[in-house]
Amino acid sequence: MKKNKITNRDVVLRIATSLFLTQGYHATSMDEIVAVSNVSKTNIYYYFKSKEELLSAILDQLIQTYNEMIYEVVSRKDQSVQERFEILLQLLTEQETDSLGGCPFITLYTQMPQDSALFRNKISQFFQSQITTVEILLNEGRERLEIQAELPARSTAQFIISAIEGALFLQHASQDPSILENLKFTLALLLK
Repeated sequence: MKKNKITNRDVVLRIATSLFLTQGYHATSMDEIVAVSNVSKTNIYYYFKSKEELLSAILDQLIQTYNEMIYEVVSRKDQSVQERFEILLQLLTEQETDSLGGCPFITLYTQMPQDSALFRNKISQFFQSQITTVEILLNEGRERLEIQAELPARSTAQFIISAIEGALFLQHASQDPSILENLKFTLALLLK
């Protein structure tokens, strides 16, 4: 079996992601990434022409990781919609990192260059994709008579994603883990 070799690019992405999320994009210099990663500046600039290009690659990697996790849960058609919602909610809330805003996407969004439509669009598209996925799951639940038929799917999906993101931030800011537990309980009641 062939092992995947960890490249300098992989190391830089891992270190830069950690630094951007815990210290902030603006507070992290390329020199610090060089020092922590032990990858030469020349090598880093071979892979990433600028700090902004590095941030773009980090966003792409985070989005791909989250989308794969979400798809894996949502595609489990042998489970009820309620079970998949519970797993999905658990999955999304367990991904909380030591990031400044409690959620990697909120942290990077608030730290990114404010004039960058590219970064803003990537994060917006990610959240729109999450909302659409939750909406599809809600519609499936309504068709299978597992979820209240009167719940408007699109606005409920927007509410769920907003509630998760808000709870991640509030839990991080207040250091109160009961916030996410209460959210899980409340969403389960909402969807019954």
